[in-house]
Amino acid sequence: MLTATEIETDLYTPIINRVFEIEDITTGGGKQNFMMRYRGRLRVDSALAYDQLTSSLRPYDITPLFRTENERHVILLLSGTINARASNPWINLIMFLLTLFSVIYAGAMYTYNGPSTTSLMQSLLAPLSNLWNGIPFAASLLAILLAHEFGHYLAGRYHHTHVTLPYFLPFPISPFGTMGAFIQLKEPPKNKRILLDIGIAGPLAGLVVAIPVLLFGLSLSRIDLLNTLAPGQGLQLEGNSILYLFSKFIIFGKLLPAPISYGNLPPLIYWVRYFFTGQPLPWGGLDVQLNSIAWAGWAGLLVTALNLIPAGQLDGGHVMYVLFGRRARLLLPFILGTLVLLGFVWPGWWLWAFLIFLLGRLYAEPLDQITPLDPRRKAIAILGLVVFVLVFTPVPLIQVFAGG
Repeated sequence: MLTATEIETDLYTPIINRVFEIEDITTGGGKQNFMMRYRGRLRVDSALAYDQLTSSLRPYDITPLFRTENERHVILLLSGTINARASNPWINLIMFLLTLFSVIYAGAMYTYNGPSTTSLMQSLLAPLSNLWNGIPFAASLLAILLAHEFGHYLAGRYHHTHVTLPYFLPFPISPFGTMGAFIQLKEPPKNKRILLDIGIAGPLAGLVVAIPVLLFGLSLSRIDLLNTLAPGQGLQLEGNSILYLFSKFIIFGKLLPAPISYGNLPPLIYWVRYFFTGQPLPWGGLDVQLNSIAWAGWAGLLVTALNLIPAGQLDGGHVMYVLFGRRARLLLPFILGTLVLLGFVWPGWWLWAFLIFLLGRLYAEPLDQITPLDPRRKAIAILGLVVFVLVFTPVPLIQVFAGG
């Protein structure tokens, strides 16, 4: 009489054998989290083999995983199949509407030019009379965020991967009125190709909208002197990325903020120092006074950069995983160290370092880890890293207050 394990082996092995040259079989159970493990070599294309096995094993409520082990192919059979649960779209709609008001309020606050007040309550209420002026900023920023999130969403739908609608995060008492948005994968991606497509679609789609928004906004902005502040005054300067510097050069024909003098430094050394430290402040020099649309475009570049940080389940983490697999985790200490060092010039990086320390070790691992990236997707993944370098802003915001 056959044991239960022998019956299972006899049942599943002919199915596996259609696409896989079996060298050895191990039964799971106990401490092992698999039912069966087959080691050997695939007979057919890995992506095709995975689809065939998934279809054949689904009636048995079995999920296959493809792995590699010592240069051999491994198929693991897990009990159960993944059934994505329905989400409540009303939550997405309510959060979007709250974010819409929050971003309009932030835009109204940015453009407010009424009488100043020392009362905190009056300062918060004053932009409410100016809400219409916040609409251009809100429309511009939300267009970028919507493009980004629906880039992810539509790529997921295209690949028949269940994802949620975007969740927008309102944050009214902030420069942008929002902490951004996110979608969730309801199931692991099938392979690295699909993980890359879903991960990179967001930043690229958002950037396609952010760049024209930024250039249009800059064309509506003006250049003015950076005058020394009077006692009690404050000033906020936006930081520079390579792409932002280049955008200002396209519109105004010069690198901004333009100092009165480079002192004793060659211009290249001056700009490298200013790019990474935001110092020295170019008092008396020229800088662009951002129109609210340009401010939204700049925010779009910043959002793209933050999402492309190459760690964990951020979009940049997906890019690194599909390129380097589990070796991508080896970069985590370097990323954390870099963010901690940058925190000395912009303390906000310390919060990001803390969040990545908590969450950056988790990657969206595909079910099929054998199927490699094709050459076109490798090029797109490398493009994602290039985009990160171009939009990364070492010192996002510089806040200066004069003593009184």
